[in-house]
Amino acid sequence: MFGKEPENTTINAGQTSIIAQGAKFEGSIDVKGTLRIEGEFKGNIGTPESLVVGKTGVVRASVKVKNAIIGGQFYGDIEAENKIELQSGSHLEGDIKTKRLVIDEGVFFEGNCSMGAKKANLDAGPPAPPAPQKQVQPDAVKK
Repeated sequence: MFGKEPENTTINAGQTSIIAQGAKFEGSIDVKGTLRIEGEFKGNIGTPESLVVGKTGVVRASVKVKNAIIGGQFYGDIEAENKIELQSGSHLEGDIKTKRLVIDEGVFFEGNCSMGAKKANLDAGPPAPPAPQKQVQPDAVKK
């Protein structure tokens, strides 16, 4: 009862880790649940459930997440399994890969965007035309 750890480990999935405004962090971070960045972060981010970069947040990293909401500045590549939302006033320089993308008015975005479940093979070129069929010449007309 008292002094015992909870047996249900899924409780940690709802946790939020915060790098507050004014804080600077450089290195690798691995969290469960949501990571909210209001300060400055440079490095590697372990796959959180959600990444939230607040209006005062500055992130320089390449990350892979389930969902991301960018309200501040983000420099690097971001891959989200479900959705990326770029809020008004945000600044993103880097490549995006996601299934769903929401871009509000007033967003600065410079980079490439790849959307969808699978990437089409564009290097293969157009499909080959069908093979021509043999034309049978009619017999000469007898007079």
